[in-house]
Amino acid sequence: MPKTLGNGYLLGIDLGSSSVKAALVDAQTQKVLALAQAPDTEMDIAAPHAGWAEQDPALWWHYVIEVVHKLFKTSGLDATQVRAIGISYQMHGLVTLDAAGKVVRPAIIWCDSRAVEIGREAMDALGAPYCMVHYLNGPGNFTASKLRWVQQNEPALYERIRWAMLPGDYIAYRFTGEMGTTISGLSEGILWDFQAHTLAQQLLSHYGIDSALLPPVLPTFGLQGRVQAAIAAELGIPTGTPVTYRAGDQPNNALSLNALKPGEVAATGGTSGVIYGVVDKPVGDPYQRVNSFAHVNHQPDTPRIGVLLCINGAGIQHRWMRQFFASQGTTYAEMEAQAAQIAIGSEGLRILPFGNGAERMLGNRDVGAQYLGIQFNRHQASHFYRAGLEGIAFSFVYGAQVMQTLGLDVSVLRAGDDNLFQSAIFAQTIANLLHCRIEVLRSTGAVGAALAAGVGIGLWSDPSEAMGTLELTQVYEPQTAIAQYQEAYLDWVTNLRKML
Repeated sequence: MPKTLGNGYLLGIDLGSSSVKAALVDAQTQKVLALAQAPDTEMDIAAPHAGWAEQDPALWWHYVIEVVHKLFKTSGLDATQVRAIGISYQMHGLVTLDAAGKVVRPAIIWCDSRAVEIGREAMDALGAPYCMVHYLNGPGNFTASKLRWVQQNEPALYERIRWAMLPGDYIAYRFTGEMGTTISGLSEGILWDFQAHTLAQQLLSHYGIDSALLPPVLPTFGLQGRVQAAIAAELGIPTGTPVTYRAGDQPNNALSLNALKPGEVAATGGTSGVIYGVVDKPVGDPYQRVNSFAHVNHQPDTPRIGVLLCINGAGIQHRWMRQFFASQGTTYAEMEAQAAQIAIGSEGLRILPFGNGAERMLGNRDVGAQYLGIQFNRHQASHFYRAGLEGIAFSFVYGAQVMQTLGLDVSVLRAGDDNLFQSAIFAQTIANLLHCRIEVLRSTGAVGAALAAGVGIGLWSDPSEAMGTLELTQVYEPQTAIAQYQEAYLDWVTNLRKML
């Protein structure tokens, strides 16, 4: 049971690349009291050159302030009752500050690909075996390589950098005025050495980057600083409110779905699709189809590694079909109802949903979306709706089978109730082909961050205790008669391999 804390609230902030979300949770009952989002439309992503993606960190902070004000205005709750703050953030980004704490250049965010060749060169120089043992990944296009790009291409700006950090580190700094990062965060930037249990000194030396540019390492759960008086006054919360949790969005989403122990798996089916599974030993994929990072509860003596599969072409395929294929005004529920009238396998229509750029699990190949087996006298819009959902589900299964080769047992998969897992066609296809139970839970990243902040101030001894009251909204059990699913999936895989 939680410790007594009076009538306090826990505040969770979830910084995405499209918006900032916030949640307010009752510290005693774990009940979600309010949710908010800012802005109402998507934040801009600047692309000065092809393959680039940048955002202004000051804009993030502007929307953090706005969303907190919105949270209390719409709920009518008392901001002075906030007891702790937790932060979730978009992974793999690079934020650079000068000695005065001012932003040096726009943040290079997760979907920016300018540093791909830098990471490849480093992998060749250090050797794949070394990288896989020490970093569980190649340097790739992650934060360390992005910092090297700035060093090589913007030397005058690089000379001004005093701190290089992740997006969540920046938000915590704006709240507290204190610099810090976490092992989980460093690992997602390929800045952590799992063998030495310290910074990735060999990679930093290869890049000629001074490790002093990185903030001090703080615990993922625990005191990371206290809210400055000026910020507290602006938000109406108590001065000195502790920030007690931060994590990247995918580890945080897994935590938010109570995926914390070895063998537990979380999934999301938004614009992109993600499967995130927890294993109990440092392990990486030598082919880099999936990536491995320190989970939120990782410790050197009790390893907890999050194996991350990201599928760029997922919900964006379903949204594209609704926008350009369905009749104007058609809802997702109506598309689902029409697709449900079509037999499993969509009468031979196959859709490869990979139309959102290069796919890591396909060896970074950009095969594009493919619509195969179309019969003009047989297939109607409803066939395309079903084939689209099946194609996305098949891509999840294909990726999960890669993860199984790394020792991940996908017997139970947990998902949020605000994305593709609302589709019974999509979820049941995955459950049948992976022979797993899918549990759909009512949770969001901001709610998870809020509850994790409670762990950070000692309300709960373990994050699984904090997440123990999540509401189960739907369960999909694997069925026994699945020959049609298997036949359609194998045909889909055959078509995919022809493209590779």
